[in-house]
This record gives sequence, structure tokens and C-alpha cells, in this order.
Amino acid sequence: MKGIVTALCVTSGLAVVGGCDCYRNLVDPCYPERYEYAARQEVIAAFAPQVQNGHFLDQTVWNYHFEPGSDKLTPGGLERLTYLVRRRPYPDCTLYLATAHDIFYDPAAPNKYEEQRATLDQRRILAIQNYLAAETSGRHLSFEVVVHDPPETSLAAQAMGISVGKMYLGFQGTLGPAVGTGAPGGSSGGAPPGGAPTGAPASAPPGGSAGGPPR
Repeated sequence: MKGIVTALCVTSGLAVVGGCDCYRNLVDPCYPERYEYAARQEVIAAFAPQVQNGHFLDQTVWNYHFEPGSDKLTPGGLERLTYLVRRRPYPDCTLYLATAHDIFYDPAAPNKYEEQRATLDQRRILAIQNYLAAETSGRHLSFEVVVHDPPETSLAAQAMGISVGKMYLGFQGTLGPAVGTGAPGGSSGGAPPGGAPTGAPASAPPGGSAGGPPR
């Protein structure tokens, strides 16, 4: 106990003599905010690669957005590009194109396969940029399309159908007056206007009880 008192006295004396600078050198005035911030950043940093990978895949234009072996965008591909340029607060002007896997491979001429893929990728990049330029006309946006080779992301249709169906069935509620309540201006089992509820006993006289002699 004496040691604690002595330490407090010494600390107080140093604070008086040295002022705020001495106090800051002895303790951390930012506790615990400084350490809470560091811990929060460590947790967020662990999810950063997943967030970035998800964003890259969400910005990807896939092979099925084109007609097979062609650079012509399908209606779904056009809708996908329109979705990407309508992001809020602003679109990400870097898009990703999944390299072509919908071309014929000839084992006797592997170099030809490589050339066809590179040529088709460039034609598809041009098709994407042409549509985006037309879709965002007047917005002064410039889009970059980067080719990469990610695995296609998908979920089983049957499992998703069951999940979505249960989600819709989980909604509950009514769009009108709740069951058992009267309509506006009316009543449902309550007291009529200006009177007691139906079947209720009459009010007791002052000083007595209903149906019996006064006490």
C-alpha cells in the first residue's frame, strides 16, 4: 500500500513539475481507443482479400455473355454491362473479361488455338468498349477491360430454388386492419358509442356495489 501511495505521489509531482509532456510520457492518453482501432484493422484486413476477389468476379464478363465462339454480346451480356455502369455512387471503370474457352481446340495445332483465343479476346474487349461508350454517352467515362482466367462461380439451382422459396414463405403480416379489430368508425366487440360494452353490468351507485345493498 505504501508503495502505491509513493508511486502516486511521485507521479503527481512529476506531472506538476513537467506538465502535460511528462504525463504523456508516463501513460498512454489514447487508451483504449488506439488499441481498439488496431484490433479492428486486423479483423478487417483478414476479409480484404475476399472482398477484392468478390469484386473482381462481380466485374467479370463471362464467356456465356457472348454467342459461342463469337464477339457478339447476348441480350444477357448487354444487360450485365448495363448493370455494371449503373452502380452507385459511381461505376468501377475497370472490367474483367474471362478469356475465351468456347473455341475449338485442335491437338495437332496447339499454336493455332492460342492465336484464336488471343484474337477472340481482343475482339470481345472491343465489343465491350463499344457498347459501354454508347451506353454512357455524355458521361465522359473511359473503361478498361482486363483479361483474366477465373473459375466460374455458381450455385446449385435446386438448392437455390429451395432457399429462395423458403425465404418468400417466411414473410408474414397483413395489409389491412388486424384480425379482431373493427373498421374505422366502427367497433368489434367493444363498447358502443356513449355506452358500456354489451352485457356489462350497470355502474354501481355511489357508496355501494351493483346489485346489492349499500355498505
